[in-house]
Amino acid sequence: MADNTLYQLLGVARNASDGDIKKAYRRLAKEFHPDKNPEAGDKFKEISFAYEVLTDPQKRRIYDAQGIRGLQEGGGGGADMAGFGEDIFSHFFGGGLGGMFGMGGGRQRGPRRGEDTVYPLKVTLEDLYNGKTSKLQLSKSVVCASCGGTGGRMGTAPAPCRGCQGRGIKIHIRQIGPGMVQQKQTMCPDCHGEGELMSERDRCRTCAGQKTTSEVKILEVHVDKGMRDSQKITFRGEGNQKPGIEPGDVIVVLQQVPHEVFQRDGHDLHMTKKISLTESLCGFRIPIKHLDDRTVVIMSEPGTVLQPGARKGVRGEGFPIHRMPFEKGNLYLRFEVDFPANHWAPEPVYPQLEGLLPPRRAYQRPPGEHVEDVHLEDFDPSTQSRSGRAEAYDEDEEEHGGPGVQCAHQ
Repeated sequence: MADNTLYQLLGVARNASDGDIKKAYRRLAKEFHPDKNPEAGDKFKEISFAYEVLTDPQKRRIYDAQGIRGLQEGGGGGADMAGFGEDIFSHFFGGGLGGMFGMGGGRQRGPRRGEDTVYPLKVTLEDLYNGKTSKLQLSKSVVCASCGGTGGRMGTAPAPCRGCQGRGIKIHIRQIGPGMVQQKQTMCPDCHGEGELMSERDRCRTCAGQKTTSEVKILEVHVDKGMRDSQKITFRGEGNQKPGIEPGDVIVVLQQVPHEVFQRDGHDLHMTKKISLTESLCGFRIPIKHLDDRTVVIMSEPGTVLQPGARKGVRGEGFPIHRMPFEKGNLYLRFEVDFPANHWAPEPVYPQLEGLLPPRRAYQRPPGEHVEDVHLEDFDPSTQSRSGRAEAYDEDEEEHGGPGVQCAHQ
């Protein structure tokens, strides 16, 4: 048979109507409201919870059939009701239903887990290409070995905090309407969220009652070949320790610094190489120092013309593939051609050079009288635009009257 705890809290029978329940709640709310009766805050929370359950048809049906545990364990209502009792109680009181009515806790969920600790580790492109082992020194909190995490001397135990009744939080309730309350949770300032206090004389001398001490630990961070920028390396359970809480992880995040020569794109490497006009026309052999200190000689055969912006690739000279270090991507090169300066050779050399190069386009003077030869000059549109000067001149004329404005004769 299901219990009558919620009905007893409101002082109504199990077959009470919604109207009877509402009247009972209003009467009790006036009596136990925190504004009028500050010491009855817990009682007000209990009757508010009872009112919410008994005025909701689905929740009341589950409660009538299975009691508090039915709400807490889902009451056979499927996934939508799973964990209902525990979740709604946590919303109002920050605890389990058993803590309020003395009926035992709900489903066990295992230990709480601490926060992860994140450390950035700067690496070069060479480190990611060749692999590297770095040592990371970190300071972490560990459970005090002297007191075993109790915070007190041998044989002493902390007492529940009176300020929060051992919850670690304080809950402030404000009624905003009939059957409607607004709650705000804050960490208990007395116990700092621990839910318990240790007297000054009984505190552990090693940790001063803090339950943990500080420890310096060295972690070896293995950067494997082919790892990427922003990739994470996780050390399970190496985070800060607290009694009763599963330690979080230490997460190392790789941060690659820019490289002067190479840019990485997945498994491929890219670089820009400047060559002379002679090399672009007649071929070349150019040594390039790779990321593993090898010297790779790139070659272009005579007669293979590399135009400005040309792109070429070298298969298998890119980046190692993570966990498959003997497989590599490709190396791609973009060529920039460095042309010689004006008048780089004596005048007689140009006809000889022209005889070696492909023929220039034939020129035939256009017919007619209106044909004029002009010479090319170096030109910067931002500073030498004639149209810009003309517009400035027109504006100046308008400002000062211009030639179209004449003075009136007296």
